[in-house]
Amino acid sequence: DELRDVDFTKRVSWRKFHPYPPPEDTNTAAATGTAASSSSSSPQSSSTTGTSPHLPYVPPGTAPVFTAASPALCHHVHATSGRARATTVHLPHGSVPTPVFMPVGTKGSLKGLTPFEITSDPALDCPIILANTYHMALAPGTDLLGEVGGLHDFMGWDRPILTDSGGFQMVSLLKLALITEEGVTFENPFD
Repeated sequence: DELRDVDFTKRVSWRKFHPYPPPEDTNTAAATGTAASSSSSSPQSSSTTGTSPHLPYVPPGTAPVFTAASPALCHHVHATSGRARATTVHLPHGSVPTPVFMPVGTKGSLKGLTPFEITSDPALDCPIILANTYHMALAPGTDLLGEVGGLHDFMGWDRPILTDSGGFQMVSLLKLALITEEGVTFENPFD
């Protein structure tokens, strides 16, 4: 319902927090204790920025606080420079500093590397990998993933995994998709 009135041809504001500081606050870091006069460790009021408050700065290393409203995600913004942000995304399987290189394990594995190689080599040490929901549903399939205890156990990966929504395939494989109010059902291209 909240998306019904959104004009996606214009920049979208969700009216809760701006992800970026106001234009006059272009180089601020919570870690160093430096802050432009317009920022603080708490969100600014809408009267200060003319719109919604920006996300508060949190020092790196701050422990995550998971809540009933957000039991699996805690996001800390540490510093900004223009529209760039240094953040930590805290998830149930670990924390991920951003920006981050995220290797793609489309079908539940990274080609040519084991999870041990990715986590034990300091040059790689990836805190998160990506898997593709559409491809995982095709093979190995949700039944097999359930039997082995889920995607983490299937992959032998104890760190966070980002799975996409399958939205790209909804567009690129439109002739295989049935779109309803309940969601999208794909015809298996291999059957």
